[in-house]
Amino acid sequence: MESWNIEKIESLSGKNIIVTGANAGLGFASAMAIAGKGANLVMACRSKERAENAKKEILEKHPNAKVDIMLIDLGNLSSIESFVKEYKSKYKTLDVLMNNAGVMTTPYMKTSDGFEFQNGVNHLGHFALTAQLFDLLKQTKDSRLVIVSSIAHKNATIDFDNYMFEDGKDYTPMKSYRQSKLSNLLFMYELNRRIKDKGYDVKVLAAHPGVSRTELVRYVLKGFLVYLAYPLMLLFTQSAKRGALPQLRAAFDPNAETADYYGPSGYKEMRGNAVKVKAMANAHNKEDALTLWAISELLTKQKFNV
Repeated sequence: MESWNIEKIESLSGKNIIVTGANAGLGFASAMAIAGKGANLVMACRSKERAENAKKEILEKHPNAKVDIMLIDLGNLSSIESFVKEYKSKYKTLDVLMNNAGVMTTPYMKTSDGFEFQNGVNHLGHFALTAQLFDLLKQTKDSRLVIVSSIAHKNATIDFDNYMFEDGKDYTPMKSYRQSKLSNLLFMYELNRRIKDKGYDVKVLAAHPGVSRTELVRYVLKGFLVYLAYPLMLLFTQSAKRGALPQLRAAFDPNAETADYYGPSGYKEMRGNAVKVKAMANAHNKEDALTLWAISELLTKQKFNV
């Protein structure tokens, strides 16, 4: 099987690319690769300090890279709106929006807008961001939206009567995480259905990193467990740099088609080469996708005009 790597990415000079959560993990690995190909990289990050440190590291490897830090808190709708206004004041095109940022298996808590934290950040924040930037994607030639999901969607269910796990009812960290990652895919496929036959020059794709060694596991493994589990982690996981390849392929492989979904090729898609994979049937449920879209617009108070 032919392996796909960042060397296959052609020059990105002149392209404007946003990566959410670009200061760490998969986002940082993606940002490093994108900056090295000459793009104008917009690091959409919550922490200015961490973003500055990441930018410094990128510039040490790629001294001529064009890197712009713009702050965004995906758990805050006002912050998302401010980010979009700032971006549109600086740039008139958007070649790639990589919805990468995410949180995983956190304790029950809420965003500043009162949303359950994981679904608020992983899905609703990106839904609102994409809705407000979609006009730029539509008017930019050969643009792409890449939504980062997870193999965790495979065991996910969504209770739309309690989508926000109000007051922690029925909440478990993994149940919420799975729901948010299923939401990512339901959103991707529904957006593709809505843009079909519209003639837009935009592709909407998804990717997942398998099981990658990033800081997202900090809520899963703590203290001594890290040392006990580390040898097994090396067997069944891959680095963030490898884990970022599916989302980079979705963003830049010229042969990728809209609605394609990329992930690792190996055992249970945990690690391996970046290849096209299949989402589970639950991600293709059109009724659930329509319900999710309506709930997302209602909660975010954001009409998504396709």
